[in-house]
Amino acid sequence: MSQAFDLLIRGGTCVTPNGVEEANVGVIGGRIAVIGSLSNAKAAEVFEAKGLHVLPGVIDTQVHFREPGNEHKEDLESGSRAAVLGGVTAVFEMPNTNPPTTSRLALDDKLARASSRMHCDHAFYVGATPDNIGALGILENLPGVAGVKAFLGSSTGSLLLDHEDDIATMLKAGRRRVAVHSEDEARLRERKPLAKSGDVRTHPFWRDVETARVSTERVLRLARQAGRRLHVLHVTTAEELPLLAEARDFATAETTPQHLTLAAPECYERLGTYAQMNPPIREARHRDALWRAVSEGLIDVIGSDHAPHTREEKERTYPDTPSGMPGVQTLVTILLDHVNAGRLSLPRFVDLTSAGAARILGIAGKGRIAQGYDADFTIVDVNAKRKIENSWIASKCGWTPFDGMTTTGWPVATIIRGQTVMRDGAVLAEGRGAPVRFVETLAPSAA
Repeated sequence: MSQAFDLLIRGGTCVTPNGVEEANVGVIGGRIAVIGSLSNAKAAEVFEAKGLHVLPGVIDTQVHFREPGNEHKEDLESGSRAAVLGGVTAVFEMPNTNPPTTSRLALDDKLARASSRMHCDHAFYVGATPDNIGALGILENLPGVAGVKAFLGSSTGSLLLDHEDDIATMLKAGRRRVAVHSEDEARLRERKPLAKSGDVRTHPFWRDVETARVSTERVLRLARQAGRRLHVLHVTTAEELPLLAEARDFATAETTPQHLTLAAPECYERLGTYAQMNPPIREARHRDALWRAVSEGLIDVIGSDHAPHTREEKERTYPDTPSGMPGVQTLVTILLDHVNAGRLSLPRFVDLTSAGAARILGIAGKGRIAQGYDADFTIVDVNAKRKIENSWIASKCGWTPFDGMTTTGWPVATIIRGQTVMRDGAVLAEGRGAPVRFVETLAPSAA
């Protein structure tokens, strides 16, 4: 008896919990129904994937899409277009917008703006401030909310939670895993004069290793005291890694493709302020330590920290230049290039870009190719070789720090809940993104 599916992905090499194997995948109602030979299957749509690898949909757990308030840099439509063109099926968007996402009203506004405009699935972080700490336990449980994000050191935007008492209170104010930007604000203020005018090479001296280490040491101590799970974003230093290794019972860690690929001082000499981000790109010894942490399982996820700014803004005189660079569209191809270079295996790629995010953040029904899960797939040609060019970038900023870099391994298609949203560099289905669901908040909120 033949089976009938809405979508049949045929002949691809799938990365499943069972390993890397050739298999066909049948999809019904936006979910994975069957994985197997399916030799007699019929389907309304057949995707011939012979010669391609079928991966679980890539989830970028740190993006800044700038809406509302800075739509000249990016908005939810353009940022999500860049995501699906790059093979990303879901994004978690950060709260440092204008106004910041710190209330139910602001969260509802973002979800309304995303509806019928965002091309990928999405969730939004709520930002922690001294004024909303008492409401965080309610806000973190609202539909479409990825959790709480706290800026412990100032970066782009107005959000900041730097006093120890406030940080401790925030950590006691809820139960979901808290994400933190970990730099010590007092040290940043003290060292600001080291940011030499016109010399972006001084950026990692101003925001130095100790600025990150001291902050991470403190927030880990406070989280342990509060019994709160913690997620340290964009880890950049070798010195933070032993601290994180001692806190594996409650703490997880992220790094970025930029910190795994670029190194100071070369990146600043070549890219100038286009290489400026927070925390900074550092010397090669830190990049090497991060790769060891990846190989040893200390890094749980890789997020792009997509944070675009216009060329005009980036070309001002340092330090009057904004920190951040685009990355959601290049995430997959940069990491696949590292796979081809032998630094990552495909299963580890999957763990860092989908399964790991689902595991540590409690994403419901996503993160693996398995029966009953959402039919989210990033289909890639691991042998395709192509040059990254600014002209390919869909972000409103129109540039990438990886312009001119030739990478091996490229996304061919982005499939979200059984719908082919991108194929061969063209967006086919627009505005189909939906809020991501989380295991801890599946029950309707009483708030």
